[in-house]
Amino acid sequence: MSNAAKSITPEFDWNNPDYLPVLVDRDRRINAIRKDPDLLIAAKIHYAQSQSGIIDFVEDWLFTYDPRLNKPGEVKTIPFMLWDKQREYLLWLKKLYDDRDDGLLEKSRDQGATWLNLAFAVWLWLFVDEVKIGFGSRKELLVDRIGDPDSIFEKGRMLLRNLPEEILPRGFNIDKHAPSLKIINPENGSIIAGESGDQIGRGGRSSIFFKDESAFYERPERIDSALSQNSDCKIDVSTPNGPGNPFYKKRHSGKIPVFTLHWMDDPRKDQAWYDKECDRLDDVIVAQEIDIDYHASAEGAVIPAKWVRAAVNFEMEASGRKRGGLDVADEGGDLNALVMGHGSVVTDIDTWKKGNTTQTTRKAHLKCKIKDIEDVNFDSIGVGAGVKGESAEISKKIKEETGQADPITFHPIHTGESPTSGEYAKGKKNIDMFLNYRAQLWWEARRRFEKTYEHVNKIKEHDLDELISIPNHPELIAELSQPKFEIGPSGKIKIESKDHMRARGVKSPNIADALVLFLADKGIYSTVASIARRKAGRRR
Repeated sequence: MSNAAKSITPEFDWNNPDYLPVLVDRDRRINAIRKDPDLLIAAKIHYAQSQSGIIDFVEDWLFTYDPRLNKPGEVKTIPFMLWDKQREYLLWLKKLYDDRDDGLLEKSRDQGATWLNLAFAVWLWLFVDEVKIGFGSRKELLVDRIGDPDSIFEKGRMLLRNLPEEILPRGFNIDKHAPSLKIINPENGSIIAGESGDQIGRGGRSSIFFKDESAFYERPERIDSALSQNSDCKIDVSTPNGPGNPFYKKRHSGKIPVFTLHWMDDPRKDQAWYDKECDRLDDVIVAQEIDIDYHASAEGAVIPAKWVRAAVNFEMEASGRKRGGLDVADEGGDLNALVMGHGSVVTDIDTWKKGNTTQTTRKAHLKCKIKDIEDVNFDSIGVGAGVKGESAEISKKIKEETGQADPITFHPIHTGESPTSGEYAKGKKNIDMFLNYRAQLWWEARRRFEKTYEHVNKIKEHDLDELISIPNHPELIAELSQPKFEIGPSGKIKIESKDHMRARGVKSPNIADALVLFLADKGIYSTVASIARRKAGRRR
């Protein structure tokens, strides 16, 4: 069925919304269905069977509710319109459901996650026979409190109350079929059921189960154990609640799909909104609930999350050589990661699992060739040692076949060796400050992010060549704030090892390590020399 509302969405002004065209279109649609019942049959087939059916259903019919709309003339019940990231999320949920996979949603506050999950549940409930959709939270009042729109099930009832009678199941009566903690479809036998606290997972098998705010459960291991036998499609949903809990461990395990609903993808929000939130809220709350920082209250992160966020999509002209950083996977579950960019502007990030060192080198070489990359740094420790030999073979074959030199040079970086000669800052030698070259590289990356944060927030102006710009890549953003540092007995800075990170439930930060390698310029500059060399540089 055509969806005229969707054609409006790209031009929709989310900060000054005009819902009248959407309402007119919905009115036209239902009147057409009432005149020709065959249209309803065709529409239901489309919603149930087409790839975009879930999105079209939401934007054709559903309404949401926002009690903050209190200006004169404003109506609190408004058409449920989706922005791009929300559409992606619904399709992601559908794929998990179809594939019978678990998943995890991490989110900033106020991204409509509960409404989206309920919209998906109502869609399943209407168009798939005999499914059971479960919802759970840490307290029963959060799951269902009749009449309270803050509870999950009352939001579900609101979705149903605003559906046209023609879309609802035959014989459905909301008072009869939507009692406490249940919503029953009398036509196809499907049900939405709620559970809370330690009882989550005790209510029998579910086709899909949503664990709302699962980072905040009191005994999450007990719930996970119960649900493991009762559903093969479990969706953990939460804002962060620090490191160490099962939600954090799942998020960073690399074993389940992860989706991120971040405020930067919300068309209603901009930097001015974020600055206002920072002014009125505690720093830890901003970091945890808005920036999705799992280490908001943790000590020792090498690069604090708020510094990382300042560099996301930072507008900076790219200059200098096009280069890359390659981190080779060192065990089966790890990813090979390739970060590419121009100067200190990261433009492309690629990851892959399959392939030995030879295949990884060839794939990285091809990807760099496509992007006109000139230099690639790789960690030559362990499995990365094989990159040196294979890259030399590639260069040799290119020379033999074309008579020209390979335009791409692979540079081995031994992160376990001593720091470079020179000074990190005036009077501070690299050798006296860092335990090894890895610590130096991570610390130099830290300084770039710190300076970018200061520059963006007008705390202090810096030369653009000392800053960094990264894309809005959730995995990279998360990984950059995961490693910790400590000052060893010798007074030197040491970066947490990958083995130690795995021991505390954090997967190897392959993409972040590739970024650090991407920034490396061994033997050419120390931080002090770099600043001196760039004194004539541009300023934003």
